[in-house]
Amino acid sequence: MRRRELILLLGNAAVTWPQVIRAQSERTRRIGILSTLGADDPEGQARIAAFLRELQRLGWSEGRNVRVEYRWGTGDADRIRRDAAELVAFEPDVILAAGGQVMLPLREVTRTVPIVFTQTPDPVGAGFVESLARPGSNTTGFTNFDYGASGKWLEVLKQIAPGLTRVGVLRDAAVPAGTGQWGAISAVAPALGVDLSPIDVRDAREIERAVSEFAHGPDRGLIVTTAGLAIRHRDLIIALARQHRLPTVYPFRLYAIGGGLISYGPDSIDPHRRAAGYVDRILKGEKPADLPVQAPTKYELVINVKTAKALGITVPPALLARADEVIE
Repeated sequence: MRRRELILLLGNAAVTWPQVIRAQSERTRRIGILSTLGADDPEGQARIAAFLRELQRLGWSEGRNVRVEYRWGTGDADRIRRDAAELVAFEPDVILAAGGQVMLPLREVTRTVPIVFTQTPDPVGAGFVESLARPGSNTTGFTNFDYGASGKWLEVLKQIAPGLTRVGVLRDAAVPAGTGQWGAISAVAPALGVDLSPIDVRDAREIERAVSEFAHGPDRGLIVTTAGLAIRHRDLIIALARQHRLPTVYPFRLYAIGGGLISYGPDSIDPHRRAAGYVDRILKGEKPADLPVQAPTKYELVINVKTAKALGITVPPALLARADEVIE
């Protein structure tokens, strides 16, 4: 073999062998996804799609170097518990907990599998992490609401419907956010001249009954909190608010897009995109205990002018000017 041919052969080998070694050492990683929403829910699909797109951008492709196992809880507590146990038995390298409702069932079945959560209020108070800066456990992720910001719902509602004197707060009292957000709203109610009525609900039938009963009276409005139950039954809630002509403020843009009057809250899709970054870092060796819990970076105000007109409400120009999005 000529000297030049030998040099070329060795050069090619130097390029090829590291690639072969990496391919041999790269194993398929496992990711479990447990969503509080159903597989047929457009919001649930949008959240997971954002997560998967970012994961792929970071180099993780399903079928090549990662396998993803999905579970859709559809808001059913018993089903979520079964799904959590099944996902842990799948022996994933990391689990995406898409929604605060799935966190407690997951924590009941594992304290070792890394978990990245989204849409989870007050993870410290719930005992999921030791602190936001240093989670100190197998879980970390992204909160969806600072309780203190919940009082803004009532302020916005009074701006768009100044004559309101009684406001119902639709919440799930069985979860910490139900009581935490109620407390924040209650703190600002006296200064705004509003009496509050908690509307504690557990299923669609109870939502319809409770909202219809509350609506019997003048100068009434409604606040919908971040309860997963409300998201799953959002079409029903929006329809009830329209039927009973209740000015209503909602926590996420998806309500206003669906016909709700006004929403104020963080982007519900972006945390799932950002969660892919944490999953990537965990798959590369970092520990959830060392990854700080992150809060929303922006709150958006969305006003549905079409719904306002249907309710006979004139939106103040100052409020329109502040809106991030106006739906005509």
